[in-house]
Amino acid sequence: MIEFALCMGLIWLPLFLGATQFGFNLIQSIQVTQVCRDSGHLYAYGINFAQSSNQYLLASFSPMLNIDPTGAGGSSVVILSTVQYVNQTECMAGGYGSTCPNINQIVFINQQVIGNAGLHSSVFGTPATDSYGNIPAGSPSTSGYLNAASALVSNYPNITLSSGAGGQQYGYIAELYSKSLGLQWFYPGSGWVNAVSFF
Repeated sequence: MIEFALCMGLIWLPLFLGATQFGFNLIQSIQVTQVCRDSGHLYAYGINFAQSSNQYLLASFSPMLNIDPTGAGGSSVVILSTVQYVNQTECMAGGYGSTCPNINQIVFINQQVIGNAGLHSSVFGTPATDSYGNIPAGSPSTSGYLNAASALVSNYPNITLSSGAGGQQYGYIAELYSKSLGLQWFYPGSGWVNAVSFF
């Protein structure tokens, strides 16, 4: 009896709880990765997630992740961003002579947040946007992606964005952060399951 109790308490029970925790997080990780990719694809193809109907559509992809389209609660947040490279032509169109503060930089031109925005912010930056997620171009007298420091993208991977013969190139970023749905006994704080996709 003593050996059985020791084996159960010190070996089998922790193994069982660890396997349960791992299983919950594996299932959630697969769902987070898939929803992040699907939402990023739709966003890159022009779906406007500032519209509530599209936000509810996104939330229906995986009810288990508890994405609240109203933003009042929930345990997940999806952050979708459009970025572009600022060149001399962009600066001149904004009223600058030849250069502007954000020239030769990658900047946000749109960012839409679906779900509980208070849970997590983008690791690439949080620009000031209007109700549709747009960041205006800006000019010498107005703030926008040509001159605002908050519009600069940080931690962007080594992906070339430039303006060639085909015109301006855009990059699309999809981020999804979700609170861990597994048992929290093995975490000192709230665990996260997250994914990031680039298009």
